[in-house]
Amino acid sequence: MDMTDDYGVDLEKVFGVIDTADVLVVRFQIIQQRLLIDFRSRPGTPPMLAIVPRAESVEDRFRSIKRLRPQFPFPEKVMSFHWPRTTPVLLTSGAWQRIVDRVGAIGGDDSVEMCGQIMQDLFAEERKEIAGAILGAEHYQTLWERQRA
Repeated sequence: MDMTDDYGVDLEKVFGVIDTADVLVVRFQIIQQRLLIDFRSRPGTPPMLAIVPRAESVEDRFRSIKRLRPQFPFPEKVMSFHWPRTTPVLLTSGAWQRIVDRVGAIGGDDSVEMCGQIMQDLFAEERKEIAGAILGAEHYQTLWERQRA
């Protein structure tokens, strides 16, 4: 059994993307938002992590990165991977720690703290989405309803 069987994704490839990307977008199964990680830095400007809306196109994503990081040129490329499981599984798989380690090595303790806050925000977004699915949020369709007595 390989790591793909356990996590629904090839972790070695995910780790490779995390280790080499200048800019990375993580797409999630449950939440519509994306995790944007810009590993680029310079003195006084650490790496950036942000939860961002889904982009309409590749061009839109590049423009949004430029708006968020105007001090940097457009990235040469943006790497991405789809995370097919929940955010807690992102933690247990080692993928999140790989991100935290790289961000921390570049940006120090403040950047590691930022990673912790982003993970809490991702947990909250996921819980909100699951609650919306259960309670019948607008963008969900009810397949069956409980009969009232």
